[in-house]
Order: sequence, then structure tokens, then C-alpha cells
Amino acid sequence: MTPSTAGALTISDGRLALSALLILVNVALSAALRLGLGRSLLLASVRMVVQLLLVGFVLEWLFRQDDAPLIVLVGAAMAMIAGVSAVQRTRHRFAGIYLNSLLSVMASSALVTGLAVTELIRPQPWYNPQYLIPLLGMVLGNTLNGLSLGLDRFMEGLRSGRDQIETDLALGATRWEACQTVVRDAIRVAMIPTINSMMVMGLVSLPGMMTGQILQGAAPAAAVRYQIVILFMIASATALGVFAVVGLAYGRLTSADHQLRLDRLVRAGGEGELRATGGFLIWRRRRR
Repeated sequence: MTPSTAGALTISDGRLALSALLILVNVALSAALRLGLGRSLLLASVRMVVQLLLVGFVLEWLFRQDDAPLIVLVGAAMAMIAGVSAVQRTRHRFAGIYLNSLLSVMASSALVTGLAVTELIRPQPWYNPQYLIPLLGMVLGNTLNGLSLGLDRFMEGLRSGRDQIETDLALGATRWEACQTVVRDAIRVAMIPTINSMMVMGLVSLPGMMTGQILQGAAPAAAVRYQIVILFMIASATALGVFAVVGLAYGRLTSADHQLRLDRLVRAGGEGELRATGGFLIWRRRRR
């Protein structure tokens, strides 16, 4: 049988609704084992369906646009959401953490995705949303996971290793000499999911974009080339973003006088917390 070039088979509304029955397997297991996840699963399913359907309509409209500033603005909005989401997953916060995350996500994703569309894939024009937006979305999705893991591991490492770090500082070590093990561990942990994914790619899993292209009738060899480029993009953007955000956190939680400043840390939902509200980053003190 030769590969079809007519594109992916269309899923009707009825069959799409029928697929929702699959989530009932999760709900049944939750009920049988009394996990208490049934309501969360149903709510997550509804939100996922609504969000994806809305995104589908938006992308259909966006792909018809030929306005570079508009497309770049959409990409910037995606990066901002990713930056905020990365912080929301951490257990501790400090003043400036949202800005650090935003800068790290935007810089790394813009650099890597910009290189890909101008030098590697070369769509015409370079801001063609059919290429730029999906590529950027995949990079951002993986980068925000790396940032979240790196930030959380770094802050927890400083807290758990506080006694040793302060002892080293008291004995004359610089802040880098005292904290370098924590910094390296945070970056290493943040990169592990990306490395693990690359190790088994093609053997255990077929990545989403490659599968999508094959379903659309693309030759597997061509789909593989795209996926290789994307995986290298993801690995590079994640490494750059994590390095930047952990470096900025290191600068904030230590001082130029070689002191550890854990007094700047607050637990998420604790005495106070930075929140993204109405497009602004504000400090809210917890009500007692």
C-alpha cells in the first residue's frame, strides 16, 4: 500500500464526541480506587476540549494573516504566558521572579526559533504563521517545563543546603564557590526530561509533529528531518532558558557581599506572593 497524499482522514463531530468515552476509563479507575480524581478529570477534559477548539478557530484565522507585527505580537503573547506559567509551578517565589522568567523564555525562544525560520527551515516569508507559530509553541512548551524544574530545584537546593552554604561563606568562599553545586544540579535536573525524550525518540515514541506530518501524507523521511530540527531547537532553547533563569535567581538570592539571601524567598501562597493580575505583576499579602 502506498502512502496517501490526500491528507489526514477527517474525524466527524460524532466520532469526536465518542472519543470522550475514553476518559471514562480514568474516571472509573478513580472511583474504584477512591482516588478522588473523577471531578478533576472531567473538569480538565472539558477545559482541554474548549481550549483546543478555540485555539483551532484562532489558528485558522491567524494562518490567513500576512501581517508580520501581528504575528510577532501573537508569538510574544505566547512567550509571556509561558513565562508566567513556569513560575506558577514553583513552590517558592521572590520579587522579580516573574520578570526573570519572562526575559529568559523570550530571549531563548526568540533566538532559537528566529534562527530556525531564517536559516534552517526558511519559510517564505520568514514570519509565515503556519511555520512560525507551531514551531514557537513546541519550543515554549518544553522550555517552560525546564524553567519550572530548574527554578524549583535551585530554590529548594539553597534551602536544604543552607547550613553548608553559609558555613562555606563564613570560611571565606565566594558566593559562586558556595552555590555552584546547587546551580549545576538545578540545570542538570531541568535538562533531564529533554535528554530522556531524545534518547528514546523513534524507538519508544513517535513525536507529535512527525506523526502529524505523516498523517497529512508527508513522506516519513521528510517528517523525520523536521522532527530532528525541532528536537535540536527544543534542547537548545531549554538549555539557554534554564541557564538564564537560574543565573538570574542566583544573582537575586545571593548578594555581591557574598551572602545568602533566603530572606527574599516566600512560599507560594504564604505570607506574600507575586501574582500576575490584569497584565501586571503585583505583590499580594495573604489575608489572615
